[in-house]
Amino acid sequence: MGKIVNIQPVTRIEGHAKVAIHLDDAGNVADTRLHIQTLRGFEKFVEGRPVEEMPRIVCHICGICPWSHHLASSKAGDACFGVTPPPAAVKLRRLMQMIAYVGDKLLHFYFLAAPDFVIGPDADYAVRNVIGIVNAAPNIAKQVVHYRQLTAQILENFAGRAIHPTFSIPGGVSKPMTEAERVEMLAHALELLDFSMFTIKFAKENVFAKYIDAIKTLGVIKVGHLGLVTDDGALDFYDGKLRLMQPDGSHEDFADDEYLDHIGEHVEPWSYQKFPYAKKWGDGPAMDLDNPVGVYRTNCLARINVCDKMATPLAQAELEEFRAEFGRPTHLTLLYHYARLIELVQCAEQTVELLEDPEITSSDVRKKIEPRSGRGVGCVEAPRGTLIHDYQSDDEGLITQANLIVGTTHNNAAMNLSVKQAATELIKDGTYDQAILNKVEMAIRAYDP
Repeated sequence: MGKIVNIQPVTRIEGHAKVAIHLDDAGNVADTRLHIQTLRGFEKFVEGRPVEEMPRIVCHICGICPWSHHLASSKAGDACFGVTPPPAAVKLRRLMQMIAYVGDKLLHFYFLAAPDFVIGPDADYAVRNVIGIVNAAPNIAKQVVHYRQLTAQILENFAGRAIHPTFSIPGGVSKPMTEAERVEMLAHALELLDFSMFTIKFAKENVFAKYIDAIKTLGVIKVGHLGLVTDDGALDFYDGKLRLMQPDGSHEDFADDEYLDHIGEHVEPWSYQKFPYAKKWGDGPAMDLDNPVGVYRTNCLARINVCDKMATPLAQAELEEFRAEFGRPTHLTLLYHYARLIELVQCAEQTVELLEDPEITSSDVRKKIEPRSGRGVGCVEAPRGTLIHDYQSDDEGLITQANLIVGTTHNNAAMNLSVKQAATELIKDGTYDQAILNKVEMAIRAYDP
């Protein structure tokens, strides 16, 4: 009889999951399932809450990327109340988003992903971890800790909290920036940009070239992509239109409040996480390696694929080098790590650009709001992918219905396919070991779920 091989828990991800690999009688992979075991329930228990409280509530969905939920919720609140925040408020929101992004991307690359590449995917798990990184590259590890701490300190000093923020509100933000704060933050931002450039150079020389064979084979699936772009096709993390790209590179653009016309949500009894799919490509996500109808991806590789260009010069140079080698769109799952660092460069550059803009210190940072019935959709790019908050409110400004699609949820079907591809390629005739199972996990870690 066949058996089930469980990987539980999946390690070095920003959440909780397990993988069940179903082997047939011959010991080959018949099926795999990525089980998401976390039930959050925010869509239901926010009903009846005032719209203006939502940015403070939903940032508790995730302690790793609270700023993304905070800002998506604020934008949904703006739309519910029918207000447009002042330009300085939007720039301050973008600034906080970029700083949080830099810290998040440094965390993932150095402490969650790097052990597989610096220590090695076949190394014993006792050393294939963050402590192994510290021992293997102590000077770099010290810098990572310093810059991670710096991003958190910047957020806390200016916005009051680095985690579970209360800074952004419907209609704007809670406080303006002083000139002294701008000057101090700009000096730190220049440091972060220097370290971001060091990071992508280090990765290209020591990781991506060394593991190119694994990149071309592990977890590879040919599916679609989703991400935000500006009107001229540049990658944007805070605002823009949604671009849904088919596996062949053809695409359509639509406004974020039209997402229900393009994205459906499917459920399976073995996972608490929904399975979004592209409605116009077929009925539901077909998790078939040979014909994955309706499946698309989000997060950094998807964003790099859908955008025509990066929004800053250093990041654009990195994108051009990337596309010269891998094309567009590329379907190599482990390239998520490379794409993440191209985005790191853009985030660091945009942090500097925002702090060099004199308008960011304007005292006009908030518009008055009045309760009313309406619908508001707020969409940003979270580190884990496109994040959608959709609220309905009544005449008193209370939530009557909420729908959330987070980045990892968009990637649910794709992660299941990548895990299945990796397991199918690596496990033959019932033979597997810890190194093989770790490589299956690597197909998940690439998505940074």
